[in-house]
Amino acid sequence: MMPEISLNVLDVTENSTRAGAKLVSILIQADHISDTLTIRIEDDGCGMTPEQVAQVTDPFFTTRTTRKVGLGIPFYKYAAESTGGSFSIDSQVGVGTVVTAVFGLSHIDRMPLGDITSTIHTLIVYHPETDFVYTYQVDERFFTLDTREFREILGDVPFSEPEISQYIMEYLTENKCDVDQGAVL
Repeated sequence: MMPEISLNVLDVTENSTRAGAKLVSILIQADHISDTLTIRIEDDGCGMTPEQVAQVTDPFFTTRTTRKVGLGIPFYKYAAESTGGSFSIDSQVGVGTVVTAVFGLSHIDRMPLGDITSTIHTLIVYHPETDFVYTYQVDERFFTLDTREFREILGDVPFSEPEISQYIMEYLTENKCDVDQGAVL
């Protein structure tokens, strides 16, 4: 099992990019009143058939040819459900996929969120062909980063350009701190 939830976010989002997604939306939402941490990843990739959706939580099912098992999704599902939460995958061929994991926020067995800022930064910088809409929310406070807005301003300047990459990291870090006010999820 992965030691932090942000690595699951990375794994699922990498699946989205391999599925040809041009737009991936990632929501991290902590709600202290309902005591939940919701992670929702939605893409416009190739989608899955109902049969594939039914099999995707089986560790011995994978569409990848480089290995015979796929443990990311089954472990992610187990991690959410073991905290009293839930896990779902909705997908339609030619439309895309939505993966939602809900964790018990204060549950003793919940993994820490981890370094979500570095995860999102990595996805943005190393997947220049994909746009990301990232929303980080704690109770009523939130911020959203939409790479399409960055592209409008930057034109053809790649996100991997050192100054741009550093700016994106600083933007993510500062806004996350404003939203969670230093609390560790």
